[in-house]
Amino acid sequence: MNDAMRGLRIAIIVKTNVGGAWVATQAATLRDRGHEPIVVLPAGPGRLTERLHEIGVRTVPSPFSFRFRPTPATVRQLWQLRRLLRELRPDVVNHHLYAAALAARIASLGLGFCRVHTVVGPLFLESPVIRAVERVLCRLDHLVICGTAYTSRLYGELGLSSERRPAVTVGVDISRYRPPSHRDRERAKARADLGLPLSGFVVIMVAFVYPPRWLGTSRRGIKGHDVLLEAWRSFRARRPDAHLLLVGGGTNRIGVAHRDELIRRFDVTADPSVTWLNSVEDVRPAYRAANLSVSPSLSEGHGAPVEASAMSVPSVVSDAGGLPETVDRRSGWVVPRDDVDALAEGLEVAYREYAAGRLDTRGDHARRYAEQHFDRQRAEHRMVDLIEEAVERHATDRPRRPVAGTRRSSLETAE
Repeated sequence: MNDAMRGLRIAIIVKTNVGGAWVATQAATLRDRGHEPIVVLPAGPGRLTERLHEIGVRTVPSPFSFRFRPTPATVRQLWQLRRLLRELRPDVVNHHLYAAALAARIASLGLGFCRVHTVVGPLFLESPVIRAVERVLCRLDHLVICGTAYTSRLYGELGLSSERRPAVTVGVDISRYRPPSHRDRERAKARADLGLPLSGFVVIMVAFVYPPRWLGTSRRGIKGHDVLLEAWRSFRARRPDAHLLLVGGGTNRIGVAHRDELIRRFDVTADPSVTWLNSVEDVRPAYRAANLSVSPSLSEGHGAPVEASAMSVPSVVSDAGGLPETVDRRSGWVVPRDDVDALAEGLEVAYREYAAGRLDTRGDHARRYAEQHFDRQRAEHRMVDLIEEAVERHATDRPRRPVAGTRRSSLETAE
């Protein structure tokens, strides 16, 4: 970073105050590199807001609800967001999640800020309607940081040059997600603590339950819980010593209702081979209990397999989005998405390696793969480099405003 790029003020706009955990770690890295992140997010309590306060990152309630409805309130809120950005006077507007991207682009038009879009999940790009719109709107961003190579390819198909769509994973904290030092002993303890069978083949799926969305011709949950639970029936009939551990609750009221519906549909409460935990603060004990991770998503970025790999747990993943990038032939398997039979066969192949005593070796390679490709610290420093480079390019076309650390907005003086 050259001296001209020191002390950038970066307004991070995100549409949730609950999820988006990566926003907090990226904001911390920006701050540690000498910049001033300010996170604009929905008002009220939430896990993300609490985490940002814990690490000392400033937050500002968003005047925009991130709901695009054809009402005067939408126009008024967008104007209020624009006024907020003018008061904050950021060098960079960095938007996360698609509703925030739309709002930030509209609200910052003509204000001269450098715009950076961070894309973690590709679901919106898999909609033909949104793709048609995004072909035009993505050109309002000076940089699109794509969470997967898959997403970068999609933006390439929309006409963005490779320089404007670099792929940078969200990654995983490999110093926190570490393999057990004494695998057998820690696995047994984790299983006992979770009430799981102490012996046998344990498969884990870690994923929130999102409200069903239109996928093709039907409304489905994007994480593929229904695909796994259907595949589990046939697989478990052949392997009675297998146990499925699901970890994750609903993201909101509709997500909770969808989880309840899945439990009823697949009679989970009456199935002794399935344990479904609600969301937990720390998923590492659950990974320690497992022999295999499975991610059957219908749309996904990199998702849970990077955590599993860091914990030395191999994975079966679907071919959706960026999931195939999370494994290689030595660390896991890729099966077609939304294919119950293929998923059941993937579980069977993994079980045979487990029975032969080879599955833990595959897990050890998964850890090395995570260290090489999904180190969050390295990825976040790359993200900061890219933002600095984007601002520097942008500054060649516009006069550089004063360094962020030397000015204060009217909001700050009011405080």
